[in-house]
Amino acid sequence: MLKTLFWLFAVGSVYSYFLYPIILKCLSLLRARAPKPGQDPQPLSLSVIVTAYNEAERIREKIENTLELSFDPERLELIIASDCSDDGTDDIVREYADKGVKLVRAAERLGKENAQKTAIEQASGDVIVFSDVATRIPQDALVELERYFQDPTVGAVSSEDRFISQSGEIAGEGAYVKYEMWLRRQESQLAGLVGLSGSFFAARKTVCEQWDIHSPSDFNTALNAARLGLRAVTAPKVLGYYRDLKDPRKEYLRKVRTVLRGMAGLARHKEVLNPARFGLFAFQVFSHKLMRWLVPWFLVGLFFTTLPLINTHPIFMAALVAQVLFYGLALLGQLLPGTRTQALVKIVYFFVQVNLAILDSSIKFLRGNRMTTWKPSAR
Repeated sequence: MLKTLFWLFAVGSVYSYFLYPIILKCLSLLRARAPKPGQDPQPLSLSVIVTAYNEAERIREKIENTLELSFDPERLELIIASDCSDDGTDDIVREYADKGVKLVRAAERLGKENAQKTAIEQASGDVIVFSDVATRIPQDALVELERYFQDPTVGAVSSEDRFISQSGEIAGEGAYVKYEMWLRRQESQLAGLVGLSGSFFAARKTVCEQWDIHSPSDFNTALNAARLGLRAVTAPKVLGYYRDLKDPRKEYLRKVRTVLRGMAGLARHKEVLNPARFGLFAFQVFSHKLMRWLVPWFLVGLFFTTLPLINTHPIFMAALVAQVLFYGLALLGQLLPGTRTQALVKIVYFFVQVNLAILDSSIKFLRGNRMTTWKPSAR
């Protein structure tokens, strides 16, 4: 029994990060459908919705950035969705009314998705573009984004994130970011993304009609696209730039919030795991979301089933040594931050931090904790 559990936990620990990508790659060789952006797109009208809560310090910069984008102003609508800001944000937005900027204020502070829903109801565009105040959009991003919607199988488009350090330099892509971008591109070619970049993404207005204010909009949009038989795809040429957090220690708390909201969203829409209804998309959600959230539990189970087996076969002793060394590298990275410049220590430390955040989120979720209202992270 213990040996069976050991192998179940071992496979579960590596499935989402290693086995799932291999399966995706094999499937893409058989039935890949790469998005086909139109080179001569038919004009679409775009409504850009920027959600803001107490952003008086940054809202001007965001509005100016959006108004300066290289896109036909006759086909572009900018809406600031205020989640009951009380710091003067709304007054600043009203100063841009003569430039066509619309202020939509939520009736009560119920969270980011509720503010977005309020704005969606007043948006006139064929395509709704969502962006955070902290995200800077390159000049040609909307032009590039519009092209993807010329593919009738595409229901939503996600940008790819680029980080800017506090010194103003564009941070290089780490191994984890490269891995995630590769994974998203494989999913794009199959049933579509299971989650978009929450800071900058777009969807056809029809995809936004079923808007659940209690689910993260990046997941909800991908789900709505799948419901309509469409795909959410990643767009390598549509970039969103945003700064790293001013206080790196808050990155852990941000991860906990993100995962907790994701768990709540999946719990509200368990039907997405039904392959009879959602086909390959259900498999992708199961593998990318649910199985990844179970990894820390698999790792705990693996460690505690290894201990009583170490004297039964050399493979179990080797497994224990490997786990001790692995967690030892993570502890080294925690105690001596300078060692994180070494690639192996950095990767192991980051992996353990992510899974500790998932474990923390899981416990909070099981205890009934939920997050609705929001406060943007300081960057």
